[in-house]
Amino acid sequence: MATYLDFEHKIRFIQEDIISAQVRHDEGAVESLQKDLDKAVVKIFNNLSPFQKLQLARHLDRPYALDYINLIMRDKYEIHGDRHFRDDPAILCYLGYIGDEKVMVIGEQKGRGTKNKIKRNFGMPHPEGYRKALRAAKMAEKFNIPVLMLIDTPGAYPGIGAEERNQSEAIARNLLELAELNTQTVSIVIGEGGSGGALAIGVADKFAMMRYSVFSVISPEGCSAILWNDPAKAEAATNAMKITSGDLKELDLIDDIIDEPLIGAHRERDAAAAAIADYFLSELSKLRDMSDKERMDARYKKLTSAGAFAE
Repeated sequence: MATYLDFEHKIRFIQEDIISAQVRHDEGAVESLQKDLDKAVVKIFNNLSPFQKLQLARHLDRPYALDYINLIMRDKYEIHGDRHFRDDPAILCYLGYIGDEKVMVIGEQKGRGTKNKIKRNFGMPHPEGYRKALRAAKMAEKFNIPVLMLIDTPGAYPGIGAEERNQSEAIARNLLELAELNTQTVSIVIGEGGSGGALAIGVADKFAMMRYSVFSVISPEGCSAILWNDPAKAEAATNAMKITSGDLKELDLIDDIIDEPLIGAHRERDAAAAAIADYFLSELSKLRDMSDKERMDARYKKLTSAGAFAE
């Protein structure tokens, strides 16, 4: 059963009417209802608030990294383990092809259903997950294979075991190593980009966000709990934090916004996956036109120019 958010109920009713008309083989009604649906989608999704975009980023039906990997990759092979402690299922590493390009894809996976969510630790990686990601990235560098990173996490796991195994060091090491990685890299926020857990696979030549994704230093619930001692004020925090793709593009903190379907990736997965693949291949072609020095200098300039100050 599809899940509908509060502001999607009108779309739900029209879609149910379309299905009913299709069962009756009433082509006229289907055509008329489809026009109504298109108008409703434009009206609703062109006027979303930041909090509604946050809800879409967390939508239960929104494609996760593994969904995109299965849709856009072929002849793929999964890489396991960090060669230090264990394999972290919250981080996926796949070597395979996107189009005709051999690619290393690294993604954060939240999981579906209770058992799978627990297995994937709700998309919150441990230190060994980030070390596995770095191992895969260094392997790609060795063979001059481009890297695509898919960000979707509420944040790095804050548990005692993760801290004992140096969570902050693992994230910091990734920031350093990925900044110096000598191969083409593209990172995309596909859903929720939370704190250092997202940054750990977010340093790249090109950094993009999908239309309905979010990226922030802390969750709105965490922010409202700290500022107002009231997690229920998450909507007010979301509006103030500037965490949507449009906000971050305006602040020049990301390179591009990927136009997933207006109705959302959770309703049109294939089109959303195609948008990711097309963006990656297009940017890869541009990066390959640059020399290694030009690409590394551009990456350094981008990383060091983030932010602003006023005296």
